[in-house]
Parts: sequence; C-alpha cells; structure tokens
Amino acid sequence: MKTKTKQRIAIAAAVLTVILVILIKTVDVAPIGPNGTSIGLSHLNQAIHDAIGINQGIYTITEIGGILAIGVVAVFAIMGLVQWIQRKKLMKVDRELLVLGGLYVILGFLYVFFNKVAINYRPVIMPGEVLPESSFPSSHSMLGCTVMGSAYLLVDRYVKNQTAVKVLHVLCIINMIVIVGGRFLSGVHWFTDILGGILISIALIAEFSAVLDQIQAKK
Repeated sequence: MKTKTKQRIAIAAAVLTVILVILIKTVDVAPIGPNGTSIGLSHLNQAIHDAIGINQGIYTITEIGGILAIGVVAVFAIMGLVQWIQRKKLMKVDRELLVLGGLYVILGFLYVFFNKVAINYRPVIMPGEVLPESSFPSSHSMLGCTVMGSAYLLVDRYVKNQTAVKVLHVLCIINMIVIVGGRFLSGVHWFTDILGGILISIALIAEFSAVLDQIQAKK
C-alpha cells in the first residue's frame, strides 16, 4: 500500500471518529445508562447491548489481553532505553523506536483525555465503582489495536527468523481480536465505544505505517 494511501486512510478514520462523536452527542440521546446517564444513538446501543448481555468471564480474558499489550510496550521501551544508553544520545536511537515512542505518547494522551472528557458512560457500573465511568472510546480496544498493530509492523525489523516473525504476527492479530471481540462480547461497553476505539486505532496505525515508509525510504 502506498504511503499517500495510508495517510488518506488515517485522515478518513480520524474524520469518521469526529463524526461518530458528534452523532453520539446529538442523535437519539436518551437516559438509558446507569443512574440515568444519557447515551447517544441509544436505540442502536441498547438493542445490541440487550442482545449480548454481560459476561464477566470474557471481560477477564480481555484484561489479560490488555496486560499482554502493556508488556509489548515495555519490551519496545526497554529496547529504546538500551540503545539510548549504548549509543549515548537519544537521537541515535533507531528512528522507528523514536516514532513508536511518539505513538505511545499520543495513545497515552488520548487515554487520559477520554477518561476526563466523557462522551458516553458504560452500560454497567463496574465492581468496586459507585458511579458510571467514561466509556468512549473503549480504551482496551484502542490500546490493543494500536499497540499490537504497531508491533506487527515492527516485528520483521528486529526479528530475523522468518518463522518467528510469522508466529509473532499471528499472535499480534490474535490478541487484537481477543481484546476487541472480547470487549464487545463482555457487554461492558456500548457498540459505539468499540467502534470509536477501532477508528482511532486505524487512524494512528495508518499514520504510523506511513511514517515508517518514509523512514525506510531514506535509508
């Protein structure tokens, strides 16, 4: 896929995310959430939530998937730190790892931002909580897709054994499916929360991939 095409995909996904947020805040808003919290696109979200229900076991599995994703972040962070120490200067660290670090910073900012700015609230009050929590986008879906997607793109640059590369690619895909699919089926998010997490991830990964292309072209 050409770099410009990837950039267009990133822009399109970002625009669709903004449109989705506008729809959630303005269309079919009704107090269907816990404690009467107002939820956008309420009929769509309620119908899908009623059909799926709540499954605590699947939710637990997605938590494990999220921990694995954080583990991947730690691995790449350690790689970057080791290079920084060995090469004495930050800017001598592989540009791929520096760009990945920037991606993680953006991901962290979005995570904090959407926790502070509530677009939608969860369809359930989670154990240990007394008030509804911010639910859009699904932070696990956003985290899982972005971290595992970026790892998928970088694996073959740091792992030379092609069999190992293929195995790691499959594991990246499996963890993305487990996190996104599991989060959806667990019933702890509205459908639009999952969709928002996916769209944001597509925007981030498409742009990340485009930047990697530009780095590779300069080598």
